[in-house]
Amino acid sequence: MRFPIVAALALTAASSLAAQDLEIAAPIAGAWTYAATGGGSEARFADASGNPQLWMQCTRATRRVTIAKTASAAAPFLNVWTSSLTRNVAASFNPATARLTVELAPFDPLLDAIATSRGRVGFSAGTQPALVVPPWAEASRVIEDCRA
Repeated sequence: MRFPIVAALALTAASSLAAQDLEIAAPIAGAWTYAATGGGSEARFADASGNPQLWMQCTRATRRVTIAKTASAAAPFLNVWTSSLTRNVAASFNPATARLTVELAPFDPLLDAIATSRGRVGFSAGTQPALVVPPWAEASRVIEDCRA
């Protein structure tokens, strides 16, 4: 009986450490861009070298917001950290695009937390390096496009 309790505490501690790392991590240098697409809209964050690192896409037909992060391997969850909310979201991996993807309903509180986060938003998966980006308005525009 003690083992499950100890394991649960260890998982909680590991999650807390990951969140603490993102709380003090500085966003990487780069910029967001926004574009209307045939079926909705997309915001893309590219690092200082111009390499895309993160995508947020609204698909109006399904009213879903997709967030995709570059990844080198599959992971069951994408941890999304904001200044007000942190959550592990079930993820899928596409080896052809090397992206880890999550889908959210347009009124999911996590999207509000991303839009209003102070200073940074963090994305991490498994043992892969975390991606910390600034919360610019382009991401908020995609969220609002799916709510309209």
